[in-house]
Amino acid sequence: MTRRTSAAPTPRAELIADTAIALLAERGLRGLTHRAVDEAAGLPQGSTSNHARTRAALLETTVRRLAVREARVLTPDEMPPEAGGTAQQQADPEALAGLIASALHRYLAHNKPLLVARYELALEATRRPELRAFYDRTGAASFGAPLNAMLRSAGSTDPRRHTLMLLSWCDGVLFSCTAGTYSTEAPTEAELRASMREMLTGMLGATALDGSAP
Repeated sequence: MTRRTSAAPTPRAELIADTAIALLAERGLRGLTHRAVDEAAGLPQGSTSNHARTRAALLETTVRRLAVREARVLTPDEMPPEAGGTAQQQADPEALAGLIASALHRYLAHNKPLLVARYELALEATRRPELRAFYDRTGAASFGAPLNAMLRSAGSTDPRRHTLMLLSWCDGVLFSCTAGTYSTEAPTEAELRASMREMLTGMLGATALDGSAP
């Protein structure tokens, strides 16, 4: 059974997890081993095993750290109260479209290795039920819950369903522009904003975005 602790991660623990993420992006799951992490991180042999004794523990460590780093892509000063933004930004659908578009653009412009690592872990989770549960819980807490709160404040009449729709759309764009057929044709931030505005118009109604009374 994997040991869990609520203590803050140590610098070595973060180094191990960051190195694991980099190896996933560079070599795929077959290249992620305890020995490979030790070598790539410049740590004494056995360091990664001491931190995460099993492969399952290493994968969970990597998922946890990946969620932290991906959340940082959604810069705190641009997110709603749950993640450090303002209530006005959270409740304004037009601003929300801009915030999400900006986050997607940051992923595609500067953080593709994080996305590749996430896709590797997502595929592995389909084969490991214990990782599936951990991966889903981590994603729901880091992304699903904040987005659900934003949609509620923006006027969604069905935030649970809209959260699924919006996350699916965002994931589709990120995958297509990272590992899919549009990997060399990433949209601009303006194009992403226009598409997100169209998505939110369908979910929230045109009146919510043009300022008209409901």
